[in-house]
Amino acid sequence: MRAVVTGAAGFLGSHLCDRLLAEGWEVLALDNFITGAAENLRHLEGNGKFKFQKADVSDALHVEGPVEYVFHFASPASPPDYLKHPIETMRVGSAGTVKALELARDKGAKFFLSSTSECYGDPEVSPQHEDYWGNVNPVGPRSVYDEAKRFSEALTMGYHRFCGVDTHIVRIFNTYGPRMRLNDGRALPNFVYQALSGSPITIYGDGKQTRSFCYVSDLIEGIYRLALSDEHYPVNIGNPSEITILEFAEKIRAHFPKAPELVFEPLPEDDPKRRCPDISKAKRLLQWEPKVNLEEGLRLTLAYFRETYAKSVAK
Repeated sequence: MRAVVTGAAGFLGSHLCDRLLAEGWEVLALDNFITGAAENLRHLEGNGKFKFQKADVSDALHVEGPVEYVFHFASPASPPDYLKHPIETMRVGSAGTVKALELARDKGAKFFLSSTSECYGDPEVSPQHEDYWGNVNPVGPRSVYDEAKRFSEALTMGYHRFCGVDTHIVRIFNTYGPRMRLNDGRALPNFVYQALSGSPITIYGDGKQTRSFCYVSDLIEGIYRLALSDEHYPVNIGNPSEITILEFAEKIRAHFPKAPELVFEPLPEDDPKRRCPDISKAKRLLQWEPKVNLEEGLRLTLAYFRETYAKSVAK
């Protein structure tokens, strides 16, 4: 099997490359480094089954030779990133998705879309199940990401229904683990960076909004199983253990001898009040559920962040 992975130098894309190579696949990795990092793929240099090509999938996508699978993971994913790159985010969700789907159609390959729980917006239903259509503000600041992914899903189903492309869609819930950027802007790296630098930990709103955190190895396992399945409609992959942001901040603080104080800032516009996946479908179709609990996942992630921070300070 030969796979093309867009967004391969990102947090999730790089872990997906690792898994595909471990399973014996050949991988052509593509990235334009808007938010990805070459360091995430450095360990794969010299692997005969791995090749990297710098490319912007929104502009063009030319691949020589046979391809059995196209994994479309290219997109800014954290709020600071997609608010900094709103047009690029919309383009990769629209033009980029078309080009990735066209590549799959031309090569007779399967197609896998990395979508998001943000398709549910600020949900009025919790836990969120795949049949829920969501509560998204189409003109709010977060819409550049939310609507880009919703449009990507519609494109993917269109190519499946009318062009016969074998497609799969995952809706990813909050994921964490090694290779996240310390300046990523999401809750976990924010809290850890602030704690490591001795700054107060910033809580937006009253901290009672909830998230559910899935360790990256669990997510990749679910993605791989979905990629090999016959399911074409979206499937939630995430950890259903719901926790408030305030509780999560306290868990981070407990790992530091001199626990930083908490400061509270206004909640950003359209920030979801609850985020928790219903994973009944993944359990039924994929026999998948997360295995790594939050304490173990945090231990592994904090070790990575401490090392990363030490390197950045030493420079």
